[in-house]
Amino acid sequence: MSPWLFLGMAIATEVAGTVCMKLSDGFTRPLFSVLIFLFYGTSFYFLTLCLKRIDLGVAYAIWAGVGTALIAGIGIGFFHEDANMVKLISLAAIIAGVVGLNLAGGNAAA
Repeated sequence: MSPWLFLGMAIATEVAGTVCMKLSDGFTRPLFSVLIFLFYGTSFYFLTLCLKRIDLGVAYAIWAGVGTALIAGIGIGFFHEDANMVKLISLAAIIAGVVGLNLAGGNAAA
């Protein structure tokens, strides 16, 4: 299986875990509280698999950067968090960094 697919799955499950943190309401909602650990464990599993073929620095930066950008977007879109100009410019900078890392390569065959 492609290491980039593993990385995508790691990002998706990390984002799901972070959303569950918000939905757990400080660990007062048991289902979401359990899902935090399930999703984060799954995320680390997929991240570990992708590291067999993608450089650590590239994979981690993409995992963290894309996850951060997605969570910020979810916060704005679904949790009605503030979307000011500084936040939007900062998100654009994260996305530009991720694109730059991809263009620089990560030693992974497709």
